[in-house]
Amino acid sequence: MRPLQPPPPAATTTSPSRRPRRRTDLTLPLPQRDPALAVPLPLPPTPLHFSELERVHRIGSGTGGTVYKVLHRPTGRLYALKVIYGNHEDSVRIQMCREIVILRDVDHPNVVRCHDMFDHNGEIQVLLEFMDKGSLEGIHIPSEPALSDLTRQVLSGLYYLHKHKIVHRDIKPSNLLINSSREVKIADFGVSRVLVQTMDPCNSSVGTIAYMSPERINTDLNHGQYDGYAGDIWSLGVSILEFYLGKFPFSVGRQGDWASLMWAICMSQPPEAPATASREFREFVACCLQRDPARRLSAVQLLRHPFITQNSPGTTNTSSMPMNQAHQ
Repeated sequence: MRPLQPPPPAATTTSPSRRPRRRTDLTLPLPQRDPALAVPLPLPPTPLHFSELERVHRIGSGTGGTVYKVLHRPTGRLYALKVIYGNHEDSVRIQMCREIVILRDVDHPNVVRCHDMFDHNGEIQVLLEFMDKGSLEGIHIPSEPALSDLTRQVLSGLYYLHKHKIVHRDIKPSNLLINSSREVKIADFGVSRVLVQTMDPCNSSVGTIAYMSPERINTDLNHGQYDGYAGDIWSLGVSILEFYLGKFPFSVGRQGDWASLMWAICMSQPPEAPATASREFREFVACCLQRDPARRLSAVQLLRHPFITQNSPGTTNTSSMPMNQAHQ
């Protein structure tokens, strides 16, 4: 008996006469693209190379390093290049680089932008946003509306930094910069934080004592506890009052000896705005310059203070805000 064979497969070919016709009525037309509405995709930022930077001139120097005005030759853009002093150990240099890399992500219109960082010949060099009108050091601002607008901008930057757990530790007029657009921005927020974490565990050499809070100078105050956020608010209050008065608000000069400054800040009553100032401004200064750090208002609370809200950007005349080219 022959085994059963499977049936032959069915023919899969279709004769030409039985092929299905194309349904022209089912064809969808392609949408027409208007070239006028085309939006190009954003290109990734071009990395900056240290060899492309040309130093124009020195802007200034301090205890942390020297700042140069530099030109990026391929684009013609101007930057500020801060060269940090010191021959640091490898572990310290690595930690500083890590911190500065984090600071490159800080992005706020009232904080000086940190664009890049270079480790060149053993020197840490930080590429920063260039503020063409320099710092507000030595500026007298008797106009309360203009001072309110300046304070609002600084508070906005401080609120952003504090929200991201960054304490400045060195708020003072020379670290508040302004540009031609009358934008006020906080500078040196990164270098201060980097140095205090890597080089100075005791927090003694970072910051200017004239603008330090009492509990930071005298560790016996406030039970030895230091709140960096409240310390920034004290420094802001001293700076704002100095702008209004046109001079350092304590009874001694800010360039005085350490003992005199310490006594004036820690032992005397906090300075107050004069009686000729508005009630809102006097109360605002008092909210910043409280000896007890727990009683100082936070940056977000100060942004809601009447001294700020009654002089909103829509009504503030910033034309009286001075522009200074002498300091950077």
